[in-house]
Amino acid sequence: MSGREIAFAAFTDRGAALAERLCRELGGTLTRIGAGQGISLGNWTRDAFQTGCQALVFVGAVGIAVRAIAPCLQSKAVDPAVVAVDEAGRYAVPVVSGHLGGANDLTREIARICGAEAVITTATDLRHAFAVDEWARRQGCVVTEPGKIKEVSSRALRRESIRIFSRWPVSGTPPEGVLLTGEEGCHVRVDVGRGDGRALSLVPRVAVLGVGCRRGTSQESLEAAFSSLCRETGLWPEAVVLAATIDLKAAEPGLLTFCASRGWPLAAYSASQLMAVEGTFTASEFVRHVTGTDNVCERSAALAAGGAIWTGKHAGDGITMAVALRPVSLDWRWTNV
Repeated sequence: MSGREIAFAAFTDRGAALAERLCRELGGTLTRIGAGQGISLGNWTRDAFQTGCQALVFVGAVGIAVRAIAPCLQSKAVDPAVVAVDEAGRYAVPVVSGHLGGANDLTREIARICGAEAVITTATDLRHAFAVDEWARRQGCVVTEPGKIKEVSSRALRRESIRIFSRWPVSGTPPEGVLLTGEEGCHVRVDVGRGDGRALSLVPRVAVLGVGCRRGTSQESLEAAFSSLCRETGLWPEAVVLAATIDLKAAEPGLLTFCASRGWPLAAYSASQLMAVEGTFTASEFVRHVTGTDNVCERSAALAAGGAIWTGKHAGDGITMAVALRPVSLDWRWTNV
């Protein structure tokens, strides 16, 4: 859980003392809740969920945590890790998001710090079976269809083989029963692009979207162009982590709003920087005349990614887009125990 934002709630003096100790070890913020504190547990919990807090730790009864988070829960794909630990530090219990949110790992860390017993109840952990959602989180992949996790976990619990297709090599020794295979008949697909829809998709967040556009291009036009790109190529939108363009377009309001709405930083490069990028690109003399470089979308994507073009120039309505991929490093780490 290192580097994560953790919010601690305590209800008694004894609980607060334990929470302060955990804060010192793990980082985070502590809020006292209860009579005379002037803070509502419901409001505190809702604010933590809405502001994107990555983990909540209730130093108190499990029932308190359950009642507090119940109105806020959405799905395992987006809910933060939630852990309850009693004020005496005897038991630490992951409540939701054990694998994808990292609650199981956080529970083990809390148990290590205060000598508690980590009460882990997920079946794959108890039976030491491969947990595909835990592996996805450790590899930095987004699970785009979390409903399919159950199918893969059921295979693991039945000790049936799990066939994984990965666009990239995976270093190390696969867990027992896990096989790296081709796309045909795979149960798990690791790629930035969609397959046939049958396998569980794990999407590395390594794609860079290169963008060229006319002056005054609206956010709506860019959204439409991106949707078209994803539809035509099968790109998972969740794969994109960064947008890139030429410095001439770095202050375009529509482009800035488009990127901000999706949480992407925007990298901008000079024409000379773009022209220095090695590779084969779709050249345009008109673009060279206007901007000083023969291609904006492909060159900026490749430069920002430091990797190969995944899909080249897609053009329409005065907008060009391309996608390049950052280098990917995958391994078979999936558990701490």
